[in-house]
Parts: sequence; structure tokens; C-alpha cells
Amino acid sequence: MKAHDTLPYTALPSYSDDERIQRAIAFYEALKTRRTCRYFSADPVPRAVIENAILAAGTAPNGANHQPWHFAVIESADKKKALRAAAEEEERSFYDSKGSEEWLEALEPLGTDADKPFLEIAPYLIVIFGQRKGGMLPGELKQNYYVNESVGIATGMLITALHDAGLATLTHTPNPMKFLNQVCDRPAHEKPMMVLVVGKPAADATIPVHATIKKPLDQISSWL
Repeated sequence: MKAHDTLPYTALPSYSDDERIQRAIAFYEALKTRRTCRYFSADPVPRAVIENAILAAGTAPNGANHQPWHFAVIESADKKKALRAAAEEEERSFYDSKGSEEWLEALEPLGTDADKPFLEIAPYLIVIFGQRKGGMLPGELKQNYYVNESVGIATGMLITALHDAGLATLTHTPNPMKFLNQVCDRPAHEKPMMVLVVGKPAADATIPVHATIKKPLDQISSWL
């Protein structure tokens, strides 16, 4: 094997088994309060919160350490208006004809429709792109690996970091999404993965009861 530079593994805190269990429980209790929000306040959020949440996402494991992601943060009213107009056009097509009966039936308990006012109300929209080509250095166009998996993990860490900072989020996935490259001035070799809506929840925000139903441990895990 070719020699490569190394560093000592990062020192982890030394916890007793009881402390590890309690920390795992506490983390679960904190994360289970996270809810997808469809009703946002226009109240501003410091840019530093978003920047540091993105930096946290950027520590995610990924293929060959190429870090194949880009987070385009939209805060201008004009950009948000353009994104909403294009997204709602795709959404109307979905709800009117493209969406299967089974898919629409699955969405019914959540109360979603083609109207997406949160795309203009929330202070930030983070459009997440996967980079098919890239590399470690600016301007490189090397092959990237495990792009979908890497971006998915990073997005989960981004949502967790934003929740920990006391912000609400919504994952929005208009289909098709290619218009997002133009809205965000991103190159064609980048694949838009989703729009993450970020901000404070509106004072009268609600969530559907259906969204609070989570599968128990024995349905989402097995021990072999």
C-alpha cells in the first residue's frame, strides 16, 4: 500500500457505560422534538448560524474525501420569488396530473398542496447540490464517488445542526429540479437534491398529527 500522511485519531471523551447511555437517551429526546415546519416567520436569523451549520454539514463522511456537495444559500427576495414561481409550476403539474393516486393518497394526511408560500416567507432557502464532478481543489473536475450517499449524510447533519440552534426546517423536493441550477447559478454537472427551508416557526405554526407517528425500535432495527 502506498504510504500516506496520518494523524492520531481524535481523542474522544471518556464516558462510563451509564454516561454513554444517558447521553444517547438525551440526544434522542432532543432530536425527537424536530418537526418539519410548513409555517415560517419572516423574522431574521443571524447569518453566522447558517454558516456554522453548513460547516458542521461539511464534516460529514463522504466518498474519497472529495466532499461532493454545494450549499447555495438564498436570502434575496427576488431569488426566493423566482424559485417559488418555478417550484409551484412543477408542483401544480404534480398535483394535477403527474402524481400517482397512491402517492397523492400518501400525502393527504400531511395536508400538502401546490401552494408553497414558505419559499418566500422563510429568511433562508438552502439549495443542496450534489457534485458529480469535483475534487478537493477549486476548479477540479475529477470523478466524485458515492455522491447521493455523501450528500444525504451531510444534509442530515445540516438539519440536526439547525435544529440544535433552535431553527425549524422543511425539506422541499420539487420534481423536476433542474431549474434550481439556473436560479442558483450552478453548473450543469451539479445535481440539485433538495431545497431546505430554514427559519423560525410562525407563532401559530401547526403540524399534522400524522407526522408525529414514528415507527418503534423493533420495526426500524434488527439485531443479528
